[in-house]
Amino acid sequence: MDYEIIHLPKDKWKGTIIPIKYTTDKYYDVTVNKTDKGFAIDIEKKDFNEPVTHSPEECDFPDKLYQDHWENAYAWGVMVDDELIATIETDEELWSNRLRITELWVSEKYQRQGIGHALIEMAKEQARRERRRAIILETQSCNVNAVDFYQHEGFTLIGMDTCCYRNNDLKRKEVRLEFGWFPEEKKRLNREEVEIRMETRDDWYNVELMTQHAFWNKHHLGCDEHYLVHKLRQDKDYLPELSRIAVKNREVIGCIMYSKAKVIDGESTHEIITFGPLCVEPKWQGCGVGELLLRETMKLAADKGYKGIVIFGEPEYYPRIGFKTCDNFNITTADGKNFDAFMGFELAKDSMKDIKGKFYESEVFVDLPKEEVEEYNKKFPKLEKLRFPGQWD
Repeated sequence: MDYEIIHLPKDKWKGTIIPIKYTTDKYYDVTVNKTDKGFAIDIEKKDFNEPVTHSPEECDFPDKLYQDHWENAYAWGVMVDDELIATIETDEELWSNRLRITELWVSEKYQRQGIGHALIEMAKEQARRERRRAIILETQSCNVNAVDFYQHEGFTLIGMDTCCYRNNDLKRKEVRLEFGWFPEEKKRLNREEVEIRMETRDDWYNVELMTQHAFWNKHHLGCDEHYLVHKLRQDKDYLPELSRIAVKNREVIGCIMYSKAKVIDGESTHEIITFGPLCVEPKWQGCGVGELLLRETMKLAADKGYKGIVIFGEPEYYPRIGFKTCDNFNITTADGKNFDAFMGFELAKDSMKDIKGKFYESEVFVDLPKEEVEEYNKKFPKLEKLRFPGQWD
C-alpha cells in the first residue's frame, strides 16, 4: 500500500490512546536460578496451553502518546482516511545518550505491509542525526511477534525486569524485556585515505547531490544548501582557491565552500572569510572527513594571509577544532546579537584582536527563494520531506 509517515504534533495528539492488542499462543519462558557461581538465566520459546490476549482494557495505565513522564517525546504516524493506523514515539534519554522507543503500534489490518519497518527506520534516522549511541525499547516476553520483529530489525536483548508490571511477572509469563539497537561503529579516516582537492566542473552535480543528502530534512523540511552551492560558485565573493572537496573511491564524500565576508564597525570595514556549507555524505559522517577538510583549508587560508573565519555552525562540533563564540572577539551578528552557534577562529595568534563590529556574509546566503529551490530540486532524484526533532520550523 502507498502511505505517508507524518509528524503527530504534541498539541493535537497528546493523550491519544494507542490500542495495542495482540493474541499469542507462544511466549518466551524466563527462568532465573541462583547457582554456586552466580545466576543462571534461561529464555526459551514455549507454547501456551491456550491462546492469550492482551489489550488496553486490562491496564490501569493504557499506552498513550505524549505521556507527561516522556518529557522530550516525538511521534510520527500513518493516517488512512483520517484514521491513525500506525504510530511510533521516541524520547531522548539524555543522561545516557540513548534514544528510547516509547510506543510502536500498527493496526492489525495493516500489519505485514512494511509499515512497522518504515517506522523503525524513522527512529534509526533520528538516532543517526542526533548521534545517539543506541536505541532501546521495552516489550513483553509473551509478545512473541514483537520480540521476533525487533530481532529482525537488528535489535538484541540487553536486559529484563522480572517485576515491572506485577510482582508475579515470572509466573504470569509476562516479563519485561529490554532490546537495544546499536549504530555501526565507524572508523575514522586518515589523510592518506581521502583525496582532498579543488572541484572541477565535472564534479558539480555530484557535489550538489552529496550536499543535498547531507542536509536533507536536517534544519527544515527538505533543504536549500545544494542550491546555495550552485549559486555560490557564480557569486563574486566565492573563494574557489580555498574551497575543497573530499573524494574516496572516486565518490564525492564531502565539501567545504569558502567566501569573503566582512566585519563593519562604523566607518571601518575588516575583510575576513567564512565557509558554508561544510558537509559530508551521511554514510561517511562520523569518520573525520569534515575535520580533514577544515584543517587543510584553514591552513591554506592562513598561508594566504587571511586573518580570521566567522561562521554560523554547530556549537557541539566546532569548538573542539578551536572555534570560540564571537563575543570573545567583540563581533556580533548584523543585528547585534551573539549566541552559541555564532563562532570565530583566528588564523594566526591575535590576528583578530583589532577586528570588532557587525558581521556580514555574502547576500547569496539569504537569496535562496523557495520556488527556485523547488525548481532546482528537479535535477536530482526525489527525496521525501519528513519532520524530525530539532528542525527550525
